Amino acid sequence: MFLAMSEYSQYHLVDLMRERIQKYQNKIALRYSAKEAEDISWRELGQKVEQLALALVGAGLEVQGKVAIFSRNMPEWTIADLAVLWCRGVTVPVYPTNTAGQTAYILRDAGVRLIFVGEQEQMDAVVELQQHYPNLEYVIALDSSVNLRGMKNACYLETFQKAPVSMEQRKELDQRLANNNLDDLLTLIYTSGTTGEPKGVMLDYRNFASAIKLHDARLTLTSDDVSLCFLPLSHIFERAWTYYALYRGATNVYMRDPAAVQTVLATVRPTVMCSVPRLFEKVHAAILAKVATAKPAQRAIFNWSLKVGETALARKQKGKPNGMILDLSLRIADKLVFSKLRNGLGGRMRFMPCGGARLEPDINLFFKSIGLNVIVGYGLSETTATVSCYDADQLNFGTVGTPLPYVHMRIGEENEIQVKADTVMKGYYNKPEATAEAFTEDGWFRTGDAGYIDDHGNVVMTERLKDLMKTSGGKYIAPQMVEGTLVRDHFVEQVAIVGDARKYVSALIVPAFSALEEYAHSVGVKFENRMELLRHSHIQEMFQQRLEALQKELARFEQVKKFTLLDREFSLEMGELTPTLKLRRKVIMERFSKEIEAMYPGRN
Repeated sequence: MFLAMSEYSQYHLVDLMRERIQKYQNKIALRYSAKEAEDISWRELGQKVEQLALALVGAGLEVQGKVAIFSRNMPEWTIADLAVLWCRGVTVPVYPTNTAGQTAYILRDAGVRLIFVGEQEQMDAVVELQQHYPNLEYVIALDSSVNLRGMKNACYLETFQKAPVSMEQRKELDQRLANNNLDDLLTLIYTSGTTGEPKGVMLDYRNFASAIKLHDARLTLTSDDVSLCFLPLSHIFERAWTYYALYRGATNVYMRDPAAVQTVLATVRPTVMCSVPRLFEKVHAAILAKVATAKPAQRAIFNWSLKVGETALARKQKGKPNGMILDLSLRIADKLVFSKLRNGLGGRMRFMPCGGARLEPDINLFFKSIGLNVIVGYGLSETTATVSCYDADQLNFGTVGTPLPYVHMRIGEENEIQVKADTVMKGYYNKPEATAEAFTEDGWFRTGDAGYIDDHGNVVMTERLKDLMKTSGGKYIAPQMVEGTLVRDHFVEQVAIVGDARKYVSALIVPAFSALEEYAHSVGVKFENRMELLRHSHIQEMFQQRLEALQKELARFEQVKKFTLLDREFSLEMGELTPTLKLRRKVIMERFSKEIEAMYPGRN
């Protein structure tokens, strides 16, 4: 049974934020990760949002009018977002790495007339796209250091907000605030997709009201928490999490450059942070690489500590007490090893929601064993992010947890995971056919992910249906599963599996160059550049041996038979990754077609 509408009345996002502004006043709401002196209190947040909302009304923003935000993470992103919602407008986030062409498509499809831009890269893209989309009336730069390139319709945020405010504007804003409605569209989120043109996911206030209430039933977040805004706000995961963190009164700390996360973690010392598996994979690989080069005694202490942590976890999972000896061992392991590892993530982390892709069970086990609570979950833009996740103490590795309360999940044809809940989108904007295809005849949302529900009610995701590859021998391969197996090696940075309509599976592998170069020096392999290093017979043989060891648990038809080492990473800038760091397989297969064909000699 779904929640009744009356149960949502106190959860309209704008009403919630206004209540928090009144409640917390001088408490810090938003913080710049690099400029603590510029913390923004709840009272200041309310003033900034109202001032900008009045300016938007004065600029002619209509009820349910679309406003784009094209920027990396910064407090001004959230201020602009909330100001649009104050006006009953609709926020259209655009990934900061999007090209001018990609951005123009979104603006055209949504009918955007006003856009906020973050930094110079986004400003320059807007200058370029104006020839393709001349309908922009306002371009507002959130960062005052941006060069406006002489655009007549561009100005800085401070300038835009200083426009005189009339009594009519104030009355209009008050009227809009009084008439807010759970059925209003809150946002259009354009899915990045790995193929095809993006689709605008329509999410309303009821979707977010439900998401907030359901998270209350599963998580414990308080006004004492500090959350690091690490993933792009243009993605549903970080955006929905930011709303939830602010609703709970936590301080939200913004970092512009995700590549600087290690440095920022040490200074901000957050208590919570949502992330994607790639961060944990990289941290895990870096730790193991450091242990591999440590002294024998240090390696022994690390391995002993990890075994102690795993033993304690196993007993916890069975509901058994540790006992005096294990408790003492755990305290020693924590002092010698675990506390130092946790300090690498700031030292205060209470829990870390993780989603967006599969997190390998052994990596999850590792972080749980050292005392970091990674809460694995599953969701999509179309479901307002999370639909299932771990309970606080759940240890069912390999699953994505149980459905949140009032979220219904079932397994349909082709083992597809299907969802019915009040968090499911209205549909795709301007795309009735795509909307119809996204739902079953009886109204369940089709996720496009395959999996099953185990005997304990946990959801297990096995593969992305559209990503499945079929070899020329008729065998189906789940590339993400194979890639997840290989990327656990600390010498492997990225992997793209090849196998569709091929005799066997091959792989494009991007090595972890810092670890590989250190290894090469240690064994006396001489090289002048990366390509010379990658072609060296010793390196090729080493990778072959490691792949064979990694793939022992895979079926023979799933195992990589040949591989090519690449001298650069797959990148966002070259269109090889989506903004959430998923592989764009079509682009990669085309760009590296020469290297791929070389792994299949004699193929016509």
